[in-house]
Amino acid sequence: MLVSSQFALAQAYRPGPPPPPPAPRYRGMYDQGRHEGWYKRGGYVPAQYRRGSYVVSDWRRYRLKPPPRGYQYIRSDNGDFLLAAVTTGAILSIIAASH
Repeated sequence: MLVSSQFALAQAYRPGPPPPPPAPRYRGMYDQGRHEGWYKRGGYVPAQYRRGSYVVSDWRRYRLKPPPRGYQYIRSDNGDFLLAAVTTGAILSIIAASH
């Protein structure tokens, strides 16, 4: 009887679906926006990057044109400048850093 009950349990076991693949990893923060899909013209800068040390208030220092009304420059971790709307974070353009 013991053998037949083990046999019944062995047949009833069915493995579930495989576990999901691990989340993609990226190195440091330099490619976070590209990885997350928002670092492009028409993308939206997340709110945490639209204030504080990321906002460029001295755009003349970097020889940038004055931002249009309602826009601001945001410095990315890789040195690029994003011209983005103050209220929504919509990216109008990306100015590559000159390294």
